[in-house]
Amino acid sequence: MRSRRSVRATLVALAATAGLLAAVPAATASPEGPAPAASPSAGVTVKVAQTAADRLGTARKALVDAVSADVLTRSQDAKELSPKTAVAQLAEEGRKVVVDVREAKGDWARGVAYVEASREHHGGPEGWLFLAQRENGTWVPGLEGDKAFAEHVAVSPLVGKAERETITAYAEREADPQAKPGEIGIQANVNGLLLPWAPDTVMTLTGGPHTHGGVGNWSSLDFAGGSGEVRPSREGTATSMCGAGGGWTRVIHPGGFSTDYYHMRNTAYFNGTAISASTRLGSIGVDTCAGGYATGPHVHWSLRTYDANLNGTYTWLNGRTIGGWTWYHGSAEYSGCGTRQGLTACPGTVIYNRHA
Repeated sequence: MRSRRSVRATLVALAATAGLLAAVPAATASPEGPAPAASPSAGVTVKVAQTAADRLGTARKALVDAVSADVLTRSQDAKELSPKTAVAQLAEEGRKVVVDVREAKGDWARGVAYVEASREHHGGPEGWLFLAQRENGTWVPGLEGDKAFAEHVAVSPLVGKAERETITAYAEREADPQAKPGEIGIQANVNGLLLPWAPDTVMTLTGGPHTHGGVGNWSSLDFAGGSGEVRPSREGTATSMCGAGGGWTRVIHPGGFSTDYYHMRNTAYFNGTAISASTRLGSIGVDTCAGGYATGPHVHWSLRTYDANLNGTYTWLNGRTIGGWTWYHGSAEYSGCGTRQGLTACPGTVIYNRHA
């Protein structure tokens, strides 16, 4: 994450505008002088709830600039590029950078930001919850997974008690920096997480361990069939990452993990909402509200945790026991299998979801 000082250097002011959805325009030259420096949010798609827009007023653009700068620094596909170049290259691929401001109160704002996945292959988008505080007229954002976010969670009036307790427990869990992918032991303990449907019922494993967005740890599994209803792996606080009607939900669980659910349809809407393990999230589908590709109805389920620097990341599945099955990577993405009590389940196998 950029330092607060470098973020502040990117901020510019803009008069308030209204509306539920607005695209932030690129800065233009003035007839009286040279063009101002490019805004970090130029080309970024911005969504602002009307009540948040009313409360933010002229501070709205500076907030979006600050969040956009951090998003483009954190994104795997954008962090080595200037904001202008990153947004332009993503646009050439048909991908958007989205900042969705959902709430504002006093000197605080919160929402969701994400970078769409490529629509040319199966994969998942990069996304973060964010909290931002205005200090001496400057917005200081925190993206889910960085230290500023954890600090904001502790004091922000936009975070409820249940959500604060869950996120704080999550952010304070630091993965062992010496752990190796595939190492079995305490790092494989996922605190009783289930697979993404009701316990003691079945779905079909359609994809073994694979990456969430095409790079990084093999953190994801694909499932289809059964009743088609998707439920959380455990209780926690849920957020609809794409907004109402979108097929991507993130649930932050007690004990240091969160889970993502993508490609769903008929989804419930959540915004930092406390949910139980029996809450219905949606149904398997082919939704690509934030990019990616789906050949048939399924849920793309992913496991996340924090590294030693409190950076939220999609984490490896190899050796972890989830839903009663211990998962192992295969020789290639999607080919891995799960084992349980002497049974092996590879893609195409119908499996039960078990607590143990």
